[in-house]
Amino acid sequence: MKKFYKVILLLIVFLFLSTFNPNKFISPFKDDNKFFQIKKIIIENNLLIEKENIQEKLNHVYNKNIFLIKRKNLEKSLKQVKFLEKIEVKKKYPNTIIVKIFETKPVAILFKKKDKYLLDTSSNLIIYENGMNFSELPHVFGEGAENNFLYFLNQLKINNFAVNKIKNFYYFQIGRWDLQLLDNKIIKFPHEDIENIIKKSVELLSRKDFENYNIIDLRVADKIIVE
Repeated sequence: MKKFYKVILLLIVFLFLSTFNPNKFISPFKDDNKFFQIKKIIIENNLLIEKENIQEKLNHVYNKNIFLIKRKNLEKSLKQVKFLEKIEVKKKYPNTIIVKIFETKPVAILFKKKDKYLLDTSSNLIIYENGMNFSELPHVFGEGAENNFLYFLNQLKINNFAVNKIKNFYYFQIGRWDLQLLDNKIIKFPHEDIENIIKKSVELLSRKDFENYNIIDLRVADKIIVE
């Protein structure tokens, strides 16, 4: 198969050299080469971000030479697009570019003073607008919570805490969290030894003798206080 492709390549080179006329040659890299001007932009893999939003911000790319367009040119134009984490760009010659979208994921609704935000997997705060439908996400309260939330959420996940059962997160500036579950049970965590305490909370929540307690307080080392 490799030998076949080599033969094809040699034939193409031979034909090019046998017909090449330097006086008539037009470089594909010239900005005014109309054959290689971008005429079509295809947006793929978007869910939260509207295609029209991307297309509008890339309007300046149309009629540019496809060889001269780099990914960084497009990234700069899309810098302010909400939920955008990164893009991949492919070129389909002679005149099409394909932009593959990779989005951040909303993980919580954060309340900060009187404002309401979506907090995503890149710790971005996005103003919660009318028409957004993320009612299934947990709520986060507390000054500075956005700076510590993703770390705590990740610790819960890797230690098998059922994060889908959490209704509210409450952050305290000393660096600790309270959780309110969907059944309104409250779990109080310390600011130290958090991994082991999360494991302990998972164990306690699975026990029958803890089902009727509304508060499980794990803030004091080697003690479990319940109400």
